[in-house]
Amino acid sequence: MSRTSLILRYAAFAVLATLANLAMQRLVLLTGEGAVHFTLAVLAGTALGLVVKYLLDKRWIFFDTATGLAAHGRQFSLYTVMGLVTTAIFWGTETAFWLIWQSHLAREAGAVLGLAVGYVVKYHLDRRFVFAPARSM
Repeated sequence: MSRTSLILRYAAFAVLATLANLAMQRLVLLTGEGAVHFTLAVLAGTALGLVVKYLLDKRWIFFDTATGLAAHGRQFSLYTVMGLVTTAIFWGTETAFWLIWQSHLAREAGAVLGLAVGYVVKYHLDRRFVFAPARSM
C-alpha cells in the first residue's frame, strides 16, 4: 500500500473512531450534566473508540493475521497500553477546552484536536510495539 493510501485509510479510521467516541459521549450526556456525567461520557466514548480503532487498524492498516484469544488478548493489551499515552493527550485537550470555554462545542473541538494528535503518535507506537513483525532470534 502506498504511503498516501495508508495515511488516507488511517485518517478515515481515526475519523470513524472519533465519531463513535463522540456519539457515545453524547448518549451518556443525555442522561445528565455535571462532573460525574462528563467523566462517564469521556470513559465510555474512549472505550468504544478504542475497540473500533483496534479492529480497523489490525485488519486494514497493519494487515495482522494473528488469531485466537491469546494473540488478540496480547495485542489488545499492548494496543491499550500504547493508547494510555495518547489518551492522556486526548483527555487533557478535551478537558482543557471544556474548562476554558464551558461549552459542548468547545469540548468536542478539544476532543477532535486531542484525538488527531494522539492518533499520529499512536500509529508510530503501534507499528513499533503492537503489530511489529516477529523478530527471529
